[in-house]
Amino acid sequence: MKFRTFCLSALVAAGALVATVETASARVVCNRYGDCWRTADRYVYRPAWGLRVYDDNWRWHARDNARYRWRDAHRGRGYWGRGGVWITF
Repeated sequence: MKFRTFCLSALVAAGALVATVETASARVVCNRYGDCWRTADRYVYRPAWGLRVYDDNWRWHARDNARYRWRDAHRGRGYWGRGGVWITF
């Protein structure tokens, strides 16, 4: 009986731990020039910057390979602008 109670308590504790773990929420951001990068931060980008934010599982189609290119993630608040220049805000 004690072993059964212990197992049930362990399951409840494990369930509570799993419920409190926050999942990673990454995004893919692309500018109007075809530069795309991943970000874990949720920034509010101004519409004038011409950026689109997609879920992390977004992928372009093979036919779009000439249109898009991946940029490395950059530290700090900002976005990739025309000509591959990082613009901070």
